[in-house]
Amino acid sequence: MHIKSFFVATGIALSAHSLSASAQLNFPPAFGGDTLGIRQDKMTRAYITPRRIVWANGNVHNPELLLQPGTGQTDIFGSGMCVLENKGDEKASIILDFGRELHGGLSLLFSSCSPAKTPLVRLRFGESVEETCSELNTKSLVETGSNEKMDLKNNTATNDHAVRDMEFLMPYYGGMEVGNTGYRFVRIDLLTPDITVNFKEVSAIFRYRNIPYRGSFRCNDERLNQIWNTGAYTVHLNMQDYIWDGIKRDRLIWLGDLHPETSTICHVFGSDESFYASLDLACKQYPLPQWLNGMSAYSLWYLIIQHDWYMHNGNLAFLQKHRDYITGLVDLVDSKVDAEGNDDLGGGRFLDWPSSPNTDGVWSGYRALIVWAMQDAQRLCQVLGDKAHEEKAAAVEARLRKKVKDPNHLKQAAALMVMAGLMDAQKACSDYVAVGGPKGFSTFYGYYMLQAMAKAGRYEEAMDIISKFWGGMLDLGATTFWEDFDLDWTRNAGRIDEFVPEGKDDIHGDFGAYCYPGFRHSFCHGWASGPTAWLSQHVLGVEVVEPGCKKVRIQPHLGNLQWVEGTFPTPKGEIYLRHEKGADGKIKSTVKLPSGIKRVK
Repeated sequence: MHIKSFFVATGIALSAHSLSASAQLNFPPAFGGDTLGIRQDKMTRAYITPRRIVWANGNVHNPELLLQPGTGQTDIFGSGMCVLENKGDEKASIILDFGRELHGGLSLLFSSCSPAKTPLVRLRFGESVEETCSELNTKSLVETGSNEKMDLKNNTATNDHAVRDMEFLMPYYGGMEVGNTGYRFVRIDLLTPDITVNFKEVSAIFRYRNIPYRGSFRCNDERLNQIWNTGAYTVHLNMQDYIWDGIKRDRLIWLGDLHPETSTICHVFGSDESFYASLDLACKQYPLPQWLNGMSAYSLWYLIIQHDWYMHNGNLAFLQKHRDYITGLVDLVDSKVDAEGNDDLGGGRFLDWPSSPNTDGVWSGYRALIVWAMQDAQRLCQVLGDKAHEEKAAAVEARLRKKVKDPNHLKQAAALMVMAGLMDAQKACSDYVAVGGPKGFSTFYGYYMLQAMAKAGRYEEAMDIISKFWGGMLDLGATTFWEDFDLDWTRNAGRIDEFVPEGKDDIHGDFGAYCYPGFRHSFCHGWASGPTAWLSQHVLGVEVVEPGCKKVRIQPHLGNLQWVEGTFPTPKGEIYLRHEKGADGKIKSTVKLPSGIKRVK
């Protein structure tokens, strides 16, 4: 699905003049060919009209006029405009809802002001309605050093990574474009006393990568359809010049967090330039013997990411470009694992934040991650024709297998042990992963828990968990998936698209921990997109057997579904699939393969 079609389908108004993007950078003759140091913006900009007035306070007249598509041009007439009027110390305020999470800024157009002077305006972006009404934390998380010193609810909103709370002067008979963050809601407060201001237009500036949705998923369960689409959109927003973790906070290339995102990209968009740019830059930022992002686990994920991307897209030239980094990592890991299988990689033993208190479980999961990475390193070195490093990675794996401990009831660890072949999938799911259903799932490692369940053949159960856990965010108004989530938070929680009613919990301001307490919590985090890739892999049932998808295996698992259909992007084109369950329970499949793709058993 093309992004324009995506927004049309969801009923969001886009300015008609805003969707074209020049494919070529043409500089004016005045530059005389002097383009040194000029970098072209790879993103497309669109201007989106608000969908709803959430709230207006004070003297706000005709706010509904802001919901009408604009022209992008101010004028000198004040008729037909939204008017904000301050009388004395009373402040006029309005909160706008743009319908879904976006990345970008805001365009504000003014006409006349009375008296004629530049008004002072406060602007607050929010991923929830309550965030737009929050006050900034007096100290950043870095300064406090611990989230325990931060007061949840009232002391967690920040301008870290992206300024989302600001004051500025607005010109009359003019306009401004401000902001660069992730948000759905905007609060505007007129601060200048005794002034009347005519707002002609307020539009979201949507900054996105203009690429088609080549993969698709549709079944008779609309909730699963919405989850697949939401995961796809979550990652799409994070595909900026580089692939980010989040669009409000963590606007960085975190290699460990990247694996669910690159998996989703493969199943939705196929190959994309943002992947190559991200890995190239990450390796440049963290040359060996440094660990990527300063974390040994994230260098391990780099090897897994490289392997999975190569299998799907078959880009041997990129793999060869990274040969020295891949083999150098193998050497580095080899030097940190002794003959008895003890590891001392350094850079912290990290899986994900929710698992952190279970140190014994993290130990087991971390070592499973090393084994998995060394297995993929062997395959990469085999492709690169480097027998010596292939054998070295195999030797590291063999040494690590000398010491295997149980996961200490940590679902993240048990899932990784299944992925590394260190634990039987049935045992892992029966004893750990599937115990309590979605309880103990996390938005990041939930993907690997689902993969472990697939290896155990528990597809129907996995889909039920997807529906409850990821669907639980949708039930609260989410349009993208969050950095962290716990179903226990929902017991008495209000929605994100309304003020929290008296006696209810604020799902945004009242929860969160570690680096994401309260309003600092990111509500658009690419690592939470795992179900999108999982549903394409296991329900549509496409398994890549040979690099570049030259050979694929089709094995759908419908569980309780009656039918599913969709497309799967490959370098040769899209595979079309439809699977229908007959009255006898048998599945009838229609599969259309592009030329150059072979189906194998």
